[in-house]
Amino acid sequence: RRLPLKGLRFFLLLALTSCSAIDLDTTFTLDQDLQNNIIDQHSDQFIEIEPLYLSDEIKTLLDDVIKPYDGEVARVEKIQDILYGQDYLGITYSDRKTHTAVEAFHAREGNCLSVMNLYIAMARYLEVDADFQTIAVQPNWDRRGDLLVLSQHINATGRFNAQKRYVVDFTPEIALQQLTSSIVTDLEARALFFNNLGVEALIKSDYEGALKYFKNSLFLDPKKSIVWNNIGTTYNRLGNSEYAEYSYQQSFDLDNRNATAVNNLAKFYARRGDLRLARQYEKAIERFNKKNPYYHFAIGRLAFVDENMYQARLSFSRALKLKEEEPEFYMALAQV
Repeated sequence: RRLPLKGLRFFLLLALTSCSAIDLDTTFTLDQDLQNNIIDQHSDQFIEIEPLYLSDEIKTLLDDVIKPYDGEVARVEKIQDILYGQDYLGITYSDRKTHTAVEAFHAREGNCLSVMNLYIAMARYLEVDADFQTIAVQPNWDRRGDLLVLSQHINATGRFNAQKRYVVDFTPEIALQQLTSSIVTDLEARALFFNNLGVEALIKSDYEGALKYFKNSLFLDPKKSIVWNNIGTTYNRLGNSEYAEYSYQQSFDLDNRNATAVNNLAKFYARRGDLRLARQYEKAIERFNKKNPYYHFAIGRLAFVDENMYQARLSFSRALKLKEEEPEFYMALAQV
């Protein structure tokens, strides 16, 4: 479900990549003692969870379907047949649970990270080059209780040779931002996996469980802005305002395009009664939105639904002026 971008009263989870920075001076300084108290582990606490592990059952299926003479292109095509074909797994999209490769195989459903865990594990077993790749998605707000979730998207990519690269995706009704792909390491993907588990626990109000997953994610990748934002929301729910504020500020310090963290800080200060500081953060978001093509695009879609064609045309035109390489902006403008 799509919601207006103004007047939100919910704390936000995950992050949305955009193309410009937010003009805001938070005067944030790193507090190493506080940082160490938040990331207070010295090893991966979930070493028994292996998202890319393949069972013998899966390997046997691959050995039966893929022939020794199949080239890399044929192997990639056959893996996709196994994943999505009705004669095999027929995997369907579900954003409610993040699975390991084995779990996705048996559940026959999953979100993009779950299915890419299974695809990449299969590809590598068959000696096909495969890596995780993140791509920004256009603003899409999903309400879960009193939380709003913004999702990053992840797919798989690899090389057949020096000149030819392929992409395997799993994006039902997901609108991608053009020219925003970035290959991530297995360690970063593992950190995202535990971030997802943390979000799922937080949605269920399992705050202690969420905290463990987010801490593990930050131990694996302490520079991940979206996880700092999410652990900030967890601390906020637990009533630890010092850690919540620090985590939100750390999130923005790591990524000054992270509007989610700034939104959360504005709401945090408003609830604390510091209205002057809250307004400072709100104004920063307003300035940012004026430069964000996807904000104008979202406003245009809302206007289009309301049959306000003048506002829709104006907003779509502003979006296109800010980002000319986005095909969906042209299609939207053509409809009004």
